[in-house]
Amino acid sequence: MSHVSSWRRKLKNNVTGYLFLLPTILVLGTFLFLPVFYSLYLSGHKVNLLGEVSYKWVGFKNFTRMAGDERAWIALKNTASFALFVVPLQTVFAILLAVILNAKLKFKNFFRIVFFMPTITSSAVLSLIFMWIYNSNGLLNRVLEFIGLHGYNWLGDPAVAMKAIMLMNIWSTAPFFMVVFLAALQDIPDALYESAMLDGAGGWRRFISITLPLIKPATFFTVVMGIIGTFQLFDQSYIFSAGSGGPNNSTLTVALLIYQYAFKNLDFGYASALAVMLAAVIMIVTLIQRKLFAEEKLN
Repeated sequence: MSHVSSWRRKLKNNVTGYLFLLPTILVLGTFLFLPVFYSLYLSGHKVNLLGEVSYKWVGFKNFTRMAGDERAWIALKNTASFALFVVPLQTVFAILLAVILNAKLKFKNFFRIVFFMPTITSSAVLSLIFMWIYNSNGLLNRVLEFIGLHGYNWLGDPAVAMKAIMLMNIWSTAPFFMVVFLAALQDIPDALYESAMLDGAGGWRRFISITLPLIKPATFFTVVMGIIGTFQLFDQSYIFSAGSGGPNNSTLTVALLIYQYAFKNLDFGYASALAVMLAAVIMIVTLIQRKLFAEEKLN
């Protein structure tokens, strides 16, 4: 009898726990897992949304189509170069800001607020502000003319249009990762620095031998999240190019290309295949970073 009573009590506790989890499970299932599975389903079909909705199974044709899609390769190249340029610089910039804020400065709390302001500002608003700065008659060209230099077509030149977005992205995202590094720096015991000073280590040696090794977990987190964020770049590229990815496809990213195929060409099957490809690339890069992080822990 006691065994049956114990089993019933355990069952009741389990049911109660799952009932508490039910709202979260429903939300995640509806807005996360269901769209993922539906996207996988669409990637294997040719979808017609004009007139009668229909799905025609095409197998892996949407995926093999990418090999001959020149714009897909351009978008992937632009996205990869964006990540390779932005992630290292925003990591270094975030560490620099965190080191400054971790020092014993006057008005430290004020500078924390000022440094963090770009992160809490809407990405769309920041994009519009930087478009005004980069405009032919904008602030940047006026400053250049004031010091005797010629202005430049920052948004219309394919050679520099993406670099303009890169600089804006670094400026707006580095403060977020600065908070991560600041928390990591504050966990380092002061006794380590004091012992190093007694041994005659200078500021640069203390930074190289103590600070950098002890903030490696934060560094790997920043690199992984930075790569994921840069591969998903959409809004800034969309606003800068008015949705075209121009000039001459120089600001075209994979996420923007997915939007164009899905909502301009109504080619949802191919757009879903591109989305699956992008998710696979992000997953592979994340797994590589996890492996490197594990090796760092072992070392």
